[in-house]
Parts: sequence; structure tokens; C-alpha cells
Amino acid sequence: MTAHILVVDDDPVQRRVLKNAIERYGHAAHLAENGRIALEFLKRNSRQFNVIVLDLMMPELDGLGFLQAAAELGMDIPVIVQTGQGGIETVVQAMRAGAFDFVVKPVSPERIAASISNALKVDHREAKVRAVRKLKSATVGFGDIASASPDMLRVIDLAQRAAQSNIPVVLEGESGVGKEMIARAIQASGDRANKPFITVNCGAIPANLVESILFGHEKGAFTGATERHTGKFMEADGGTLFLDEIGDLPLEVQVKLLRAVQQGEIETVGAGKVQKVDVRLISATNKDLIEEVRAGRFREDLYYRLNVFPITIPALRRRKEDIPHLARIFTERFSAEQKLDQPLHVGAGAMALLTAYDWPGNIRQLENAVFRAVVLSQGTELTEADFPQIAAQIPDFQSDELLSTADIPEPEPDFTRHDIAVANAARQLRSELSSHLYSSPENIIVSTDDTGEVRKLADVEEELIRFALKFYRGQMSQVARKLGIGRSTLYRKLKDYGIDPDDPLKEAA
Repeated sequence: MTAHILVVDDDPVQRRVLKNAIERYGHAAHLAENGRIALEFLKRNSRQFNVIVLDLMMPELDGLGFLQAAAELGMDIPVIVQTGQGGIETVVQAMRAGAFDFVVKPVSPERIAASISNALKVDHREAKVRAVRKLKSATVGFGDIASASPDMLRVIDLAQRAAQSNIPVVLEGESGVGKEMIARAIQASGDRANKPFITVNCGAIPANLVESILFGHEKGAFTGATERHTGKFMEADGGTLFLDEIGDLPLEVQVKLLRAVQQGEIETVGAGKVQKVDVRLISATNKDLIEEVRAGRFREDLYYRLNVFPITIPALRRRKEDIPHLARIFTERFSAEQKLDQPLHVGAGAMALLTAYDWPGNIRQLENAVFRAVVLSQGTELTEADFPQIAAQIPDFQSDELLSTADIPEPEPDFTRHDIAVANAARQLRSELSSHLYSSPENIIVSTDDTGEVRKLADVEEELIRFALKFYRGQMSQVARKLGIGRSTLYRKLKDYGIDPDDPLKEAA
């Protein structure tokens, strides 16, 4: 179906580039050189346009002004904003103003096409049917992976190529980035689509049971009272075996796995016989396997057998473009699961908040946060107040107003009011600190001592850690992340300097 896309940009070269990209994918492009002209187009016939691609920096009426004016006119056309500034502050402003998605210039034709495609899918009635239908099927294809970031589109392209053969694949990335979903899409797109897909979390199995679970075991083979347990390799015979967290596999089991990979043979524990298996192996890890090899925790020969086609999946904080799409999909799915009368929407303020957060738990954490918000929501759309735990962890997030606990009924879980109180306290503290951060001598970390000499590095570091603890109210994960160190390193430094995290300004006795 041909869609009508309104391009709003003051740069004639950029307008031409976008027009060519839009028409390449079968859509019709309409051009406006600034926000004022675009508004006139919309006033005359807003129903003509399906999507708006909007530049933020323009004369006469800039992108943010256009978004505000469009909202006042009651227009709900999805708007994709373009920004030449990659800063998250600009993105958050646009999302709060009601933008559907954002792209950073220079934007490729593939990237803008993906964003337009996602915008055209905004039909909550179809989404509800889609979500319910998805609940009844475990099959995941590449079309089910919502992404608009260039890095993730590259991942999908590599995975699609891998799906055309039986080449061993290693999926690398932090926990929660979607490694299993990519693995399932590879299986569903290859010639083993209708065969078993068996998953094994190598890090969740007791070391003494790993071999039996993978290869099976047999008791009483020589007494006649035989008891057999089928291993995961045999369960996956003809299909795909997904070994998650393979870096946690014990060394002694790695030897048998190497034989299975090299020769397609496994030996059942206690049986004393070899069996042939036909298994497509996809592995996943959140560790650096080559470092594990150097440390002697992972066999080098197995590493080179498995790591034939590595695919690195970026963390969600590295592809913030995907957050709006994922948030909408999760909201639609959970609205359907909860059998709500009408699907919830993600409000502009909530979308800005979700986009601003770094999501250390990646997609899994975002999914859980949206699930909780949908279950506890009292309105027709999700707002910042539905994500108090997230708001409390972003001290520099500027909300239009403090969250309100008024008119909130007593919830069944006993943490909702507490979460909102924490969020308010964090924002108040942020406001107090930021108001005198650069004017109060006590919040300035000086470089020289009373004699005019450069201070010791350790003294400056201690002072910075104390300030960070005060600024982030003792939230250790946030402090470590902002200081650019690991939590274990932070705890060690607290001990070295005698800092009490509950009272960071108290000097050691």
C-alpha cells in the first residue's frame, strides 16, 4: 500500500535525499521547507498524510514548535524527527513533545524506511489481534524483531545470512539483549523451521548434571533394569540446539561437546556407546570468550569450532532508537494479555522517560517495567507516574512536575506509593543540587591545595566519589556507572577511603 509521507526540512539537499529514499520504497513524498508551511498543509488536509518526517532545526518554526502546534490542533499522525545532534537531551525533548521516533543525521535510506514502516504499523486494533495471535505461537521470525537502529539492522542482516546454512553461530551480548529471539528467528528462517528448537542454559545447570542433561544418561544397562534419560542433543536431533551462556560450560564437558561438533557423535553417560546426531548448534554468551580462552576457562579448539559466525548484539543503551518501538509493542501485548477493554498507549512523557534511561538489564528489564506499568495503570495511557522505579534512577531527568500520589487508590502491591515518594525525593534533591552545583564552593572539586600545589589524585578521587554518592543518593549501580567503574571496584574504593555510603560526607574516624 502506498503511504503519503510529509517531509519537513529547510535543507533542499536533505529534502531531495529523503524524497528519493521514500519513493524507492514505493511511498509518495510531499515536501515542506519549514514547520509553518507544513502546518498549513496539515490544516488543509491532515488525512492526506500517514507519516511526517520532521527536521528539528529550521527557521520560522522549528521542529519542537511544530510538534507543539500539531498537538494543539489535535493531530495524531506519527512524527519521525531528524536531529543533527546525537545528544539524548534533544531526543528526550522531542519524545516528550509527542514524536513517534527519531533518527540521527546523516540517515541512510534503509534506516528511514525502517522507521516509516514501524510508524505505518501504528494501528492498535491490528496490534491487539497480532499480540493475541502471537501468544498462541512460539514461532519467532525476523519480522517479529522490532528495530530501527542501524546496528541492530546489521545484526538482523547477518542473522538472515546465517539462517541460509548450518554454519555454527555464536551470539554475543549482555544479558537481556535478545539473543534467544535472534536464535529462534535463525531457526524459523532456515530449512529446520519445522524441527525441534531446544534451549539449554549452561549457567543454570549444576556442574555435576551438565553432561547428563546434554548427552543423556543410562542406568542399569548391564543388569537388565535399564533406565534411560534422553539428553538435549537427542531431543534436538534434526533441529537446532541453543546453548545459552556457553562460557559457563565446565572444561570436562567441553571435550565431549567438541566431539559432538566435529563428528556429530555423542556418548550417553553410562551407556558406553556412541550415537549419531544431526544438530544445528547456536551458542550465546555474555562473556568475552577469547578472554576465557586466555584465562584457561574455555578450550581454544572448541572456541574456534563454535566461533565460525559470530554476531554481536548491541546493548539497548547503544540503540536507543529501538526503545519507542519496543515500549509500544510490549504495551500492546500486555494490554491484550490483561484483556483490557482498550489497549493502553504510551504517553509522550513516559516515552521520553523510557528513552532517557540506560536500561542496564536491556530488553528484558524494559519488558518487565512495561508489564508492571500496564498491570498497575489506572488510566488510558501510561505516564511517568507508572514508572516510578525508572524515574527515581534518573536524577537529571526534567519532568514537567513532580509525580502526584493524590487520587491513587491503595494498590495491592505495597510498593507503589513508596516508589512514587522515592521518585519525588530524587527529583527534589536533583533540583536542590543543580540549583547551586556551580555556585556553591562545597560542590566544586578544586585541583590545588592550600599551598598552591596540585592535589594528590587519591584525594580528588575520594572527594568525587563522596559527591557522586550524595548526588545519586547512594544508588550504587548509578554511582558506579556514572563514574565509569565496576561496582566491585566502587565497593573496594569505599573501603579504602573509609566512606560510609549511607553518610558519604562523614569523614572516616
